Amino acid sequence: MLDALLAGFDAALRVDTFIWMSGGLLLGMLMGAMPGFTTTMGMSVLMPVAFLVGDPLLGIPFLIGIYKGGIYGGSVPAILISMPGTAASVVTVMDGHELTKKGQPRKALDMGLAASVISDFISDFLTLILIIPVAAIVLGFGPPEIAAIMFLSLVIVAVTATGPVLKGLLMLGVGFWLSFVGADPFSAMERYTFGTTELYDGFHLIPMLIGLFALPEIFNAVRAGDKQRGHVTSLIGDRLSWAELKNSMRTILRSTGIGTAVGLVPGLGQTVAAMMGYIAAKNASKHPETFGKGELDGVAAAESANNAVNGPTMVPLLTLGIPGDNVTALLLGAFMMQGLRPGPTLFETSGATVFAILIVMLFANLIFWVIGYYTIPLFSRVVTIRKGLLIPITIMLAFTGTYLARSNPFDLITLIGFGVIGLAARKAAFDVMPMVMGFILGRELEYSFGQTLSLAGDNLLQFAFTERLGMTAIVIATPILGTLIGLRMNRLRRQELMRGG
Repeated sequence: MLDALLAGFDAALRVDTFIWMSGGLLLGMLMGAMPGFTTTMGMSVLMPVAFLVGDPLLGIPFLIGIYKGGIYGGSVPAILISMPGTAASVVTVMDGHELTKKGQPRKALDMGLAASVISDFISDFLTLILIIPVAAIVLGFGPPEIAAIMFLSLVIVAVTATGPVLKGLLMLGVGFWLSFVGADPFSAMERYTFGTTELYDGFHLIPMLIGLFALPEIFNAVRAGDKQRGHVTSLIGDRLSWAELKNSMRTILRSTGIGTAVGLVPGLGQTVAAMMGYIAAKNASKHPETFGKGELDGVAAAESANNAVNGPTMVPLLTLGIPGDNVTALLLGAFMMQGLRPGPTLFETSGATVFAILIVMLFANLIFWVIGYYTIPLFSRVVTIRKGLLIPITIMLAFTGTYLARSNPFDLITLIGFGVIGLAARKAAFDVMPMVMGFILGRELEYSFGQTLSLAGDNLLQFAFTERLGMTAIVIATPILGTLIGLRMNRLRRQELMRGG
């Protein structure tokens, strides 16, 4: 493991990697700064770019840059026009826009940037530390343990999804069935292809992800239209001073701890972290009555908590294959398309590459600070761009990127089909992430379980309860544990949303 870490340092120090990461940061900030154009949409539409690059040390950092930049970029319209660019910036509105009303928009934006970068850096460093012992443990797993962990991952994702547990399990089943379309991994016989040669290799991941995540977002943006945004205040007022940043450091560190803990738990995400960080800061303040009236600590608490989630979500994602939200589900798909399969075997087969990506994430925060510092005036004007100009470009990128990935016209049909499924799922309040997870991990679980059956021979029960007792315990406990976790997370999510409201 130490050798892989050292090799990762060597592989990470590439100029082209940081150029691609910087491009991702810029595009992420741009997407986040435009109300109605979410980080999820940006990542899904631009995912083909990362796929076409081919090198995981270029494509993955590019997408991670979009992820980081998008979460911060959402604070720009939240502060300037009281319209969150992303769901994670909802809490930032409470004090950020009040500071704008007081004539201090630049100070609020500076605080948001500083809190975001500091918390991101600390949480990324903690991620690098935490992932080493977890990876060392999972390296000893064989096919039975891998199958058990995948089963655990799928159930947890299904029961922690938005909405009732039954809906999550139903979507998981749909995704699992879709993963079976194509050739059987053991016999190569066709399954569920209905005589269509294009389905022999199954559905391709890129049109599926763009269809499920990007097309519904584009449709909603078209339906919402250009809302009246009012006058955008110019960046007047003083800049953030070092003394003010120093006074908010305790709040930033507290929210960073909260966001890091939230990021390690799949299913919560940035919005819950921001609410928890804001509530904790208000409760700890000597003057809580100033919160909601233009308090710098309020901006610092929300922005540091939601950005601190970014790094720790990589721990369950990379070691167990469990994404924390829709964005990390897209990252999971990106890793898979680059030939990197998150889970117990990842660090054994591609340890140096994974550590290189994590190290690039850490150093990228310095680039994040520089880019944010000099581009705040630019992105403060992005909120005035009309959606009517941007939506056609987004649609073109979605269809062009889908076609260029394999130059297969059938992928365009797949894109539209999954777009319809995504719209229907959103209309019926179904979370599509369990479906995506079932599709991505379905074949892997089938293959690992097939290997387990081969190892067990004719007596699976004896094999399970003598040689693989731990694996058996996981499989038996998973439905119970997963349901309890899901119920608890849904209850916590509702409580935090009520407090935030």
